[in-house]
Amino acid sequence: MILADAAKYDVSCSSSGSKRKNIGGIGDASSSGICHTYTEDGRCVSLLKILLTNHCIYDCAFCVSRKSNDVKRAAFTVEEVVDLTMNFYRRNYIEGLFLSSGIFKNADFTMERLLRIVKKLRLEERYNGYIHLKTIPGASEELIQEAGLYVDRMSINLEMPTEAGLKLVAPEKSHDAVRKPLQFVNTKIQTFQNEKKLIKHTPTFVPAGQSTQMVIGATPENDWEIMSVADEFYKKYQLKRVYYSGYIPINNSDAFLPQIGTNPPLIRENRLYQTDWLLRFYNFNLNEILNPAFTQLDLDIDPKLSWALRNLHLFPVDVNTADYQTIIRVPGIGRQSAMKIVSARKYGSLREYQLKKMGIAFNRAKHFIICADSAVSLGFKYAPQLKNIILQTGNSKYKLQTPENQLKLF
Repeated sequence: MILADAAKYDVSCSSSGSKRKNIGGIGDASSSGICHTYTEDGRCVSLLKILLTNHCIYDCAFCVSRKSNDVKRAAFTVEEVVDLTMNFYRRNYIEGLFLSSGIFKNADFTMERLLRIVKKLRLEERYNGYIHLKTIPGASEELIQEAGLYVDRMSINLEMPTEAGLKLVAPEKSHDAVRKPLQFVNTKIQTFQNEKKLIKHTPTFVPAGQSTQMVIGATPENDWEIMSVADEFYKKYQLKRVYYSGYIPINNSDAFLPQIGTNPPLIRENRLYQTDWLLRFYNFNLNEILNPAFTQLDLDIDPKLSWALRNLHLFPVDVNTADYQTIIRVPGIGRQSAMKIVSARKYGSLREYQLKKMGIAFNRAKHFIICADSAVSLGFKYAPQLKNIILQTGNSKYKLQTPENQLKLF
């Protein structure tokens, strides 16, 4: 219970992307075998999520397992983690394992035990279900490479978005200790993929790729700095996901951190995820959404709408003639709806009632589009006026309702 509770602060536990198949053992991590269960903010709840131990040699100010924190300490043995995973899986409690750990003694000592767990699950228990393993910063490349042969996804937490922020809360750590293993694993993934083109039975190596996590709100980075780091990591290390975790105060011993009673910045966290989505799936460039002149995301509206209001000269968009890439940039129109629009207009010009049936957020999108029966352009000249109209007519569950102790942006 202690180690499961301590693991809840790590949100980078998605179980998507693996193609490991059942070859005569127990479990299946192929896309059809994993039961994906997500909370509203994207957290996966289908995995057994535990720490090997909450002992740690580091004293990171933001971490509940910091060595100076007065909490009960515990540790699993290798056999206990294996038995727990297999028993839970057989009872259909879980669909996979998310395994992380504090660092006791040193990085290699901890990584070696994590390796023994995943190796025992695969080779002795013949478990073919999903395994997500946290890489230990500073562990040897030999241990990381061997572990990569038995797991589906690996991740290593960046912790704070910038080096300066990390030094503020964890002087013993550095981003270089995260970048090196990310680059090593990325290189190995590409090497194994290239070998598989030539050798049919090349073993899989981290088939679901890598991810990382950043803590938001503990240090004074702005949204542009945060997303700049994420954008760089996506491009440089081909990460599958970057996770953004709003800082939850754990004690009042560090005056430079938000104190207990301060609400985590959940709305800001959500806006960062939305920005991340635009970068990965909507072909936005970061500088279009955030830049040195616009460093903070709007909390009361989503980033796509914010971009549109700052670029009203690009609207309205004619849904009967615009290409797919232009249509998906319209606030209120998602990728699936855009594909429906492009497909449906082949059979005739689209009208307002037809767009409403396609699942778009028409009350929002109508200000940025024209269709066959639009009498005049429905756009507005002034962005503040249009923003107020959309906020007044919308019913989003993410409407900004900032309590008095909401974590302030720096």
